[in-house]
Amino acid sequence: MESFGKHLRDTVYMEVGIPVGVGISTTKSLTKMANWGCKKWKAKTGAVVDLVDPIKQEKLLRFADVGEVWGRGRQLNKRFELMNIKKAWDLATFDKKTVRRHFNINVEKTARELSGEYCYELEEDVTPKQIIACTRSFSQRVTTLDGLRSAISTFVANASRKLRTQNQYAACVQVFVRTSPFDTSGMPYARSVSIPLAYPSFDTRDLMEAALAGLQQIYISGPRYAKAGVILSQFFDPGMFTDDLFAQPKRKNSEKLMTLLDRINTLHGRGSVRFASEPAVSPWHMKQQLLSQNYTTRWSDVMRINA
Repeated sequence: MESFGKHLRDTVYMEVGIPVGVGISTTKSLTKMANWGCKKWKAKTGAVVDLVDPIKQEKLLRFADVGEVWGRGRQLNKRFELMNIKKAWDLATFDKKTVRRHFNINVEKTARELSGEYCYELEEDVTPKQIIACTRSFSQRVTTLDGLRSAISTFVANASRKLRTQNQYAACVQVFVRTSPFDTSGMPYARSVSIPLAYPSFDTRDLMEAALAGLQQIYISGPRYAKAGVILSQFFDPGMFTDDLFAQPKRKNSEKLMTLLDRINTLHGRGSVRFASEPAVSPWHMKQQLLSQNYTTRWSDVMRINA
């Protein structure tokens, strides 16, 4: 297994150019500990740790603090200390019923996994989201309705694209706007509204129409808006809802148009084709001055070496 881990590490570095660590074991929690170990002793292990051997498992767990265990936060660490659980090995060997009684079933499962018992399944299929939210804080305050309309339009376009990715339809659109609680120079204001759709849809036009109608309801002139957002909810799978006999008819060729829109933006870059209310460059967009460069996904960010 260790040789396979080294092969995997070398392949990723050769194909992608990113150094990675590889942890191998029999459970998810032990694998995460192995991954921690390969980072801790990178030079000694070659960034590959095979933790299948029980003797190696015990050696690493006796060394690692319980705070290094996957999913265990600072608040839990304080409670662990009161129970004299200081090392990962202490948690692995602690009475499992007592762990569950003092904490919860997730901590008990982690303790069992550290002792070699398989508890967490491998999640091969991504569970569809129950809601999809697109919210942003503005780099500078927005005071006009047109400025908020362009922001909400952009948020709806992003949220609807994610909705189509999981092949579902939304029946409700929520819009909110608010000022900053730290801004004492203007009047404080925060409000949201939910707009039900006549029929579930993933068409950006339907969702944008509902969102902008909601924005019109909650907008007032005067506040210096610092944040806004759109939340899609009440999802339906295709064919799992009944149309309203008295509702307005659906747009024709909606699915084909949205599929073509997504395909073009995937091939030529997001925003290559957009709605008129979506700005190409907006003054409220996040500055992102300290954003890391995309060395492996953007040609303009590829490192240049002068020989």
